[in-house]
Amino acid sequence: MTHNHNEIPKGQKCELCGMAAEYVHKDKMGITHYYCSHHKPQDSKHAGHTPNMFRDRFWLSLILTIPVVLYSRMVQEWLGFRLPEFPGSAWIPFILGTVIFFYGGTVFLKGAWGELKARLPGMMTLISLAILSAYIYSLASTFFISGTEFFWELATLIVVMLFGHWMEMRSVTNAQGALKELAKLLPDTAELANGKQIPVSELKLGDVVLVRPGAKVPADGKVIDGQSDVNESMITGESKSVDKTKNSDVIAGTVNGSGSLKVEVTKVGESTALAGIMRLVAEAQNSKSRAQMLADKAAFYLTIIAIISGAATLIAWLIAGQSLGFTMERVVTVLVIACPHALGLAIPLVTSISTTLGARNGLLVKQRQALESARNIDVVLFDKTGTLTKGEQAVVDVWPIRGQNINSVLHLAASVEQTSEHSLGQAAVKAAKEKNIGMDTPAQFKAIAGHGVEAILHGKNVVSVGGPRLLQTKQVQIPEELKGNIEQADKDGKTVIYVLEDNAVVGAITIADIIREESKQAVSRLKEQGVKVAMITGDSQGVAAYVAKELGLDNYFAEVLPEHKADKVKELQKDGSKVAMVGDGVNDAPALAQADLGIAIGAGTDVAIESAGIILVKNDPRDIAKIFKLSKATYSKMVQNLVWATGYNVVAIPLAAGVLAGIGIILPPAIGALLMSASTVIVAANAQLLRRISL
Repeated sequence: MTHNHNEIPKGQKCELCGMAAEYVHKDKMGITHYYCSHHKPQDSKHAGHTPNMFRDRFWLSLILTIPVVLYSRMVQEWLGFRLPEFPGSAWIPFILGTVIFFYGGTVFLKGAWGELKARLPGMMTLISLAILSAYIYSLASTFFISGTEFFWELATLIVVMLFGHWMEMRSVTNAQGALKELAKLLPDTAELANGKQIPVSELKLGDVVLVRPGAKVPADGKVIDGQSDVNESMITGESKSVDKTKNSDVIAGTVNGSGSLKVEVTKVGESTALAGIMRLVAEAQNSKSRAQMLADKAAFYLTIIAIISGAATLIAWLIAGQSLGFTMERVVTVLVIACPHALGLAIPLVTSISTTLGARNGLLVKQRQALESARNIDVVLFDKTGTLTKGEQAVVDVWPIRGQNINSVLHLAASVEQTSEHSLGQAAVKAAKEKNIGMDTPAQFKAIAGHGVEAILHGKNVVSVGGPRLLQTKQVQIPEELKGNIEQADKDGKTVIYVLEDNAVVGAITIADIIREESKQAVSRLKEQGVKVAMITGDSQGVAAYVAKELGLDNYFAEVLPEHKADKVKELQKDGSKVAMVGDGVNDAPALAQADLGIAIGAGTDVAIESAGIILVKNDPRDIAKIFKLSKATYSKMVQNLVWATGYNVVAIPLAAGVLAGIGIILPPAIGALLMSASTVIVAANAQLLRRISL
């Protein structure tokens, strides 16, 4: 952990709360993290609690603010009523105002201190300037000088800003979430070839580990003994399980199939493929947070304007010969009004309402920036497996020959494969069950290494099921009547398995990842909105071309490894495109984080969900079109609120400073406070109109 500001990129935020970063830390996998002074890694008990911190302080401060407002002399004079008094009631604004200042306002003062140390004054500095000046002047008015106390303005200012920052922090991305989910892919322990169990972190290069059926591979390595099929879809995006034999490479975090493997460890720690994905996710999320620099810059300039306005007001009225009490009242009025109550609520309120609307329509918005950026998207890049397709192997076609029919071919294949755990065989079994085709009990079942399976049915017939290598082993030719269909299936990237009875082909079955029924409608709706639709996948060119043709996609990228998926997104972005990435797997995490908008299918992995900005709760790609409509409506309300809030400051600050005092127009503190409150109410009411949008 270091505390050197020279090592922290300008504008970098704490990944736990969004405040100015003061510490940079590299973990054991080489991934860089940034933290503010209140969220060091060793302070893990506080990690991720910032939204709750703002929430708790907001509610208690709100409760205390009510009596402060009701017992304020200014409010009572303005409303024309007085509450019953009791001994000490006159001290309520001072006592409770002080509690609110130190309890509710401390978080802003600490935030401002962090911004100033980082030489990046922003919203925290601006809020602190207002509440400090209001509190100090109110103390002076209470004990030392004749003036109007600002305790009720102080209290309401703190409450409004706590609420705004509570809403803001709820949408701050916790970069640790996706990385923790990625880490869960690795098992906690590994079994060495000698049977000893050790923590995965203690594995060394050259160790030999035993990976049992159904277990996770603990480290990147090379198979030295055994044969199995390994599910790598969560890492590579390849929808089919991959056969592994001697000298095959395996990847940490993938799931072993039906056989046992002995694996020699070739990579550990930060060198593994999974660690590389974690690094890509972290880097992409960190780079995305820098897009918030524009908002910080606006707050910086507003801070400068407030300070200059306050100083100019002080100097001008002192030169004009006004009393110190009158002059300070003008200065504090300027600083309080300069603090953008409405501006602080303009974005969080709209965001809160829009995210609620999204949730009601199957859209879970995790990141404010994600919803804001959706309106500018011009390319939607879909992952194939589990997103446009169902992510599971299923029978597409059955071609019978030699007097057989579809049901008889499925019957033979399913009867033999029902004891197999291979995904292709299970697809045939599932198809037979769906058609209510009965299955016979096989005898003398055996797996033919790398070729298929074989068993005896009805006590006499030898039935074999497998791919092209099975035919080569048995020296059987593909029947002429099947060649045309098989050639087309190969072009489409479908898998073909042959069914043999007594060494004669009786039929063939094609198996593929099934396209989701909703996908075609989703693509059509996006094109109607003027958005280009593309697909990216780890599957073969044939598979990708077939899916792209069926759905009418504008473009596709095939045989793309996880790290290259993020590169493809960058390439599109370099060409000027605003890219939305839609995915569901670990292999999609870097691309989801890199994209201008990351959208995760709700049934996907926790890693994909953590890396995305928006989640499709209903697992329906047609809902993506709703995102763009909601984004445009949300942006419109944000602009309206920002225009009003900014316009209010432009008019109110000069009046508060007394620039029109020469013609008898001067803004009293009570009227300034009223305008401040009215501006906030107008912004809040306008945000509520967003609820009328129909998705």
